[in-house]
Amino acid sequence: MNSSEVFRILPLDVLVFVAFVITVVTVGLIKSRTEKSSEGYFLAGRGLSWWLIGFSLIAANISTEQFVGMSGNAASHVGLAIASYEWMAAITLVVVGFGFLPYFLRAGIFTMPEFLEYRYNGAARTIMAVATILIYLLLLGSVTYSGALTISTLAGKAGLPMNLATGSLVIGLIAMLYVVAGGLKACAWADLIQGSALILGGAVIMFFAFQKLGSVSEASTVVDIQTGAVAVQSLSPDSGAIERFWDLNQPRMNMFLPASDSVLPWTALLLGLWIPNFYYWGLNQYITQRTLGSASLAQGQRGIVFAAFMKLLIPFVIVIPGIIAFNLYSEQMRLEGVKDRAPVLAKYLKANPQTAFVEVSAQPAADRIASWPSGRYLIALYPSEQALKEVKSANPAVLPLTQSRYDELVPEPFTLFLTEDASWRHVNPGLAEEIEKHNAGITQAAADAGQKTQVEKLIAYKYDTALAQLLGHVLPQGVGLVGFVFAALLGAVVSSLAAMLNAASTIFAMDIYKRHLAPQAEQKAIVLLGRASVVVFAAVAIFLAPQLGNPKISNSIFTIIQEGQGFISPGILAVFVFGLLVRRAPPVCGVVGLLTNIVAYGALKLAVPNLQFLNRMAVCFALCLALMTLIRLIKPLANPVVFRQQTTIALETSGNAKIAGAVVIALALILYLLFSPFGLIR
Repeated sequence: MNSSEVFRILPLDVLVFVAFVITVVTVGLIKSRTEKSSEGYFLAGRGLSWWLIGFSLIAANISTEQFVGMSGNAASHVGLAIASYEWMAAITLVVVGFGFLPYFLRAGIFTMPEFLEYRYNGAARTIMAVATILIYLLLLGSVTYSGALTISTLAGKAGLPMNLATGSLVIGLIAMLYVVAGGLKACAWADLIQGSALILGGAVIMFFAFQKLGSVSEASTVVDIQTGAVAVQSLSPDSGAIERFWDLNQPRMNMFLPASDSVLPWTALLLGLWIPNFYYWGLNQYITQRTLGSASLAQGQRGIVFAAFMKLLIPFVIVIPGIIAFNLYSEQMRLEGVKDRAPVLAKYLKANPQTAFVEVSAQPAADRIASWPSGRYLIALYPSEQALKEVKSANPAVLPLTQSRYDELVPEPFTLFLTEDASWRHVNPGLAEEIEKHNAGITQAAADAGQKTQVEKLIAYKYDTALAQLLGHVLPQGVGLVGFVFAALLGAVVSSLAAMLNAASTIFAMDIYKRHLAPQAEQKAIVLLGRASVVVFAAVAIFLAPQLGNPKISNSIFTIIQEGQGFISPGILAVFVFGLLVRRAPPVCGVVGLLTNIVAYGALKLAVPNLQFLNRMAVCFALCLALMTLIRLIKPLANPVVFRQQTTIALETSGNAKIAGAVVIALALILYLLFSPFGLIR
C-alpha cells in the first residue's frame, strides 16, 4: 500500500455492519422462541433439516481461527499444505456420517460423553466431560482472541485504536446474547446467515486480492519452503494475476511438506492429522451437537455430506488469499511483528550482553532509526507510553519500548530462544547462528544443573495479520463492502464462539450437573443452569483472549488450538472407535484409554519437545489402542455389547447422500493428486 492510501471505516460500512449483526441476532431469537425444554434448548427439539445442519456445521467450524490462523499459516512457508485441515475434513465428514452418526442417533444422546456411559461406564463419561470442558476454555479464549485481533488491527488502521480486551468483550457479548436466549436452534439459524456470508465474504476478499496482485510491479515470494528464504521479485506488466500468483508461489502450492517441517510434515498426513480430524468432526460436542439435533438419520447424513462438499471450497477463499497477502504485504507483516520481537530480543540482549546483533539506545535520532540496517536490531527506549506512540518508524529492525518495560524484562534462568518461523534464519542469518550457539550452551548448562529450560519464541513476520492486511488494503471503500466483509468475519467468530458456548453449557448441564449434582432436577432448572453456564464461559473467554496474544505461547493461534486439543483428541477417538468395533471390550477400557492419552501426551511434550504435535498424537493414539487391546485380551466381556435403540426418530440411511459422499471423497483425492510434487499442476 503506498503512502497515499488510507484505510477508513465509513458511515455506510458501519450501517451495513450493524444491520448484519442485528439481523443475525433477531433471526436466531425469533426462530428459537418456542424452545423451552432441555431437548428444545440443547438440541433444537431434534428437528434440524439437512440444509440447516450443513450450513451450521460450516459456520460453527469456519471462524477467524481459519480466516486468521489458517490464512496466517498459508502466508508462511506452509502455503497450500495447510488446506489439508479442510480437504481431509471432507473425507472425514463422510466417514462420520455413515460410520459414527447411526450409533449416536440410535442411542438418543444429548452429549458425546453420555455415549461413553452408554458404551462403557459413568466414570468414562465424567472424565471425558471434565477434560472436554477444560479444553473448551482454551478454545473459547483462542477463538475470541483471533476475532479480537482482526477487529483491533483493522480499527487501528482506520485510526480508531481498539485493544484486544475491547474486541474480546464485543465478540463475547454478542455470542452470549443469542445462545443464552435461544440455545442450539438460535445458533443454527444464525449460522445459516453467517455461514453463507463468510463464504461470500471470503470470495470477495480473494477476488480483490487477485486484482491487487495483477496491478503491482513487484511482490515478495518464499523461494524455498525448507529454509523459508524470501525474495522480492519484479513482475512483468504483461502478466495477469493468475500467472503472477503461480510464478510467485509455485513452491508453496504443494500439499506435502518435508518430514522435518515443524508445522505440517508430510508424515503427519499418514496418521497424525487424521486423529484431530476424526475427533473434531465425529466426537467434538460443538460440532456433533448439530447432527445430534437431526430430524432423522437421513437428514443428518445429507447435511454432513453437504458440509463436506463445502469443505472442498474453503481453501480457495481462505488459503489462497493468505498466500497472496504475503506476496503483497510481507514488509507490513514484519512491522506488525515489532511489538512481539521487542520484548523477546530485549531478554536475549540481557541473557547474552556480548551479542553483536542487538543494541539498545535511548531515544535514537530519526535518521539513525531510518538508516538502521536489516539483520541487526535496535531496541529504542522511550520514557513513556505517550512518547512511544509518537514514534513513526517504518523500519522493522527498530524495536521501540518504554524504559520501564525494558527494565522489567528479565529472562528466566536457562532460557532458550527458539522459533517456529522458517523465515527467521533467512531474515536474520548472523543472529540465528549466534542464537543457536547460545542455546547449545544454555541446554548444556541446564543439563549440568539438573534444571528445566524455559522458552522464548522468535518471529520474523506476524503471519496472523495476513487477513487484516488484505482487508485494510485491497477492498474498495465507500460502497459498504468493507462493512459487509467485516460483519461476515465477525459473524464467523461469533458463530464458532456461540457453538462452543452452547456445547460447553450442554456438557456441564447434562454430564455434570444432572448426572452428579442434581439427578432429579426438572427441565426448567436444567435449562436455567445451562443459560447461567453460558454467561460464565463467555466471561472466561473474554478474560482469557487477550492473554493469547503473547508470542511466547506461539506464533500461530491456529497451532495453539490444534496442539491444545491433542490432550484429549487421540484418547477420545481411540476409546470411541475401540468401543464401536470391539464389542467385548470391558468398561475399564474407556477409563484407561482417556487417562493414558492425557498423561502420555503431556509426558511426550516434556520429554520429546521436538516431536511434532501431530506425530505426538499418533503415538498416543497407538498407545491407547495397545493398552485397551491388552485389557480386552486379559478380561473380555462374557457377552458382546448391544447398542439398544433409545430414540423415536427415523434411522434409515440416505442412499443419495451415500452416492454424493463417494463423489466428495473422490474430488478430495483428486485435489491432493493435483497439488502433489508429481501432480498435473506441477
